[in-house]
Amino acid sequence: MVEQHEKTLVPQIRFAGFTDPWEQRKLGDELEFLRNNTLSRAELSESEGTAFDIHYGDVLIKYGSVLNLEKAKVPRIMDSAIADRQTCDRLQDGDVIIADTAEDSAVGKCTELCNSKGKMVFSGLHTMPLRPMGEYASGYLGHYLNSSAFHSQLLPLMQGIKVISISRSAMADTTMTVPSVDEQRRIGAFFDRLDSLITLHQRKYDKLCVLKKSMLDKMFPKGGSLYPEIRFAGFTDPWEQRKLGELYKEVSEKNDLTYGKDRIISVAHMYFNPVVYVTEDDYLKTYNVMRLGDIAFEGNRSKNFAHGRLVENTIGDGIVSHVFKVFRPIQPFDLMYWKYSINNEKAMKDVLTRSTKASTMMHELVAKDFLNEEIAVPSLEEQRQIGGFFDRLDSLITLHQRKLELLRNIKKSMLDKMFV
Repeated sequence: MVEQHEKTLVPQIRFAGFTDPWEQRKLGDELEFLRNNTLSRAELSESEGTAFDIHYGDVLIKYGSVLNLEKAKVPRIMDSAIADRQTCDRLQDGDVIIADTAEDSAVGKCTELCNSKGKMVFSGLHTMPLRPMGEYASGYLGHYLNSSAFHSQLLPLMQGIKVISISRSAMADTTMTVPSVDEQRRIGAFFDRLDSLITLHQRKYDKLCVLKKSMLDKMFPKGGSLYPEIRFAGFTDPWEQRKLGELYKEVSEKNDLTYGKDRIISVAHMYFNPVVYVTEDDYLKTYNVMRLGDIAFEGNRSKNFAHGRLVENTIGDGIVSHVFKVFRPIQPFDLMYWKYSINNEKAMKDVLTRSTKASTMMHELVAKDFLNEEIAVPSLEEQRQIGGFFDRLDSLITLHQRKLELLRNIKKSMLDKMFV
């Protein structure tokens, strides 16, 4: 690839050997508008039916710039009689489906169809199906029409407040920039390989997240048992039932200004988060000290934590707002084990159900009740094994997450620089 600096119709980055300027063409002269149907989501099924129907919501959220019918899960029209009566156009490879309605400026997002041979495919509710009237390389239109180079001209054409839409006539009047078919082919293949890499790392990331969820369920006892479903070789003894008051004590160690605003801890995310509005020393003195290994209760309810959650400090000594109850370990412990144990919803749900009370915005932990609750605890050596396992697993998850972010950033940059 080489960089281009001329102000003519050439992209900033393009493949070597291509130097001619791109051509400007009116979309309505290049793409033919086809007919779509208006079937609701309720009339579609994930598995039943012979005709595929591409819904605008899936274009906006699920599908990438190219929709491979052999790999993607596309809803089907449940009733074969309804499918047979469709008067909309049957789609084919190279057709582009644009979402003409959205709740934000994502309206206009599209997907290009491939590997649809032998399949009955229709364009559904709130979509604009388009078919190239000339030769276009596979994948080019899907990526180009989703690029900022094209999508930016849709912004002033969008209508609506709560629901935003764009008309076919407005879309037809937009301008496309088009390179030679050979250059289109190189561009389409490049983004196809990049998308494959992104998909590969996404699958690895998803599998690791599923594995972690499963292991959190199976490596901690549940239902009153003292034996986890899965454990490391060499550990056979039952876990010990211990009162939390034997393991932790409530502390209210106030900040004597040993810690400044740079050591304010975000309990929700467990990182140092210097808060801009905290400027007075007197206010910093109201903060509670939270030392490494301390736990704090974060009372926000969510679908994953019905009664709030406990979070361990794994980042170092700091301070937290006085609204957080802080507990300090009083027995030898493994830092990583308790990070995952104390934050495990299934392991802690019953404890928090009995030791919290609901308030207007969030749950409040009753310290006396909490410290009187019992949990199952393994030996210190087994704690180390479990903590180390989940720490390594989290490192793998973070690695793949970073690779994903890097690949997505590369794609975003290339979409900006390889189109004009």
